Amino acid sequence: MIEQLIISFILGAVLGSFLNVVILRIPKNESILFPASHCFSCQSKLKPWHNIPILSWVFLRGQCSFCHSKISVQYPLVELFSGLIFLALAFKFGLSIPILLIALSFLMLLALSLIDFKYKMVPDSLNLLAMLFAILGAWSIGGIFANLHHALIFAGGFTLLRFSLSYILTSSAHREAKKNVTSWSHNYHPYPFIEALGEGDIMVAATMGALLGIKLTLFAIFFSAVLALPVMLAIRNRSKDDNTVPFVPFLALSTFIVYMLDNPILAYIEATY
Repeated sequence: MIEQLIISFILGAVLGSFLNVVILRIPKNESILFPASHCFSCQSKLKPWHNIPILSWVFLRGQCSFCHSKISVQYPLVELFSGLIFLALAFKFGLSIPILLIALSFLMLLALSLIDFKYKMVPDSLNLLAMLFAILGAWSIGGIFANLHHALIFAGGFTLLRFSLSYILTSSAHREAKKNVTSWSHNYHPYPFIEALGEGDIMVAATMGALLGIKLTLFAIFFSAVLALPVMLAIRNRSKDDNTVPFVPFLALSTFIVYMLDNPILAYIEATY
């Protein structure tokens, strides 16, 4: 068992090292394979021992070996979190192909969270991979179809919610704008189209449905809002210019927590009926 946990952590950290490349390059529309890993300051190609997960950053003291420019702490943190994701899943479920696919789905959610937090964008390529890994992470053909069914339910539900809320918010903005119509602006539409949810959130909801099923996904969505609320209040009180909060990180975090605590949460849900 100890050997499996060690292997799981190392595998997760190694994949986390590659995940750093994905997080940095995909938002810039760059290839994740070419060119090889290099220092962004001096452009020197990194040696193999510069890419050892977590340890290289520690031994190099967070600096480039060539030009001594600072290396972001994001690199070892992503590798550490990736290793912990694999370790936690292996500890609870053991090593298997379905668990590997589920772990890869969570790694995609981790990448999406960091990209959404930094760039306010949710790349479709990573979103589709997260959903695909989640759907295939089943122990039977029937389980795969069940995961697909749950994914479609929440994708459709979030799509309906998005259009409904967007219509309500846009209609409200329209009514307010009509109060200030002048003779020269009556042929124009001085109000924005307000999107209540992004398309990326819809795909993440589908991934959540495939991973958790219906009951646990509903709980995870509620829990993600609870996690996001204090952050939203803090940002709103601190800044009046940009008070938007990326929601994907909270959806991803709540999904992982609920996935790991599925049995106690299900027992609580059923006890409240």
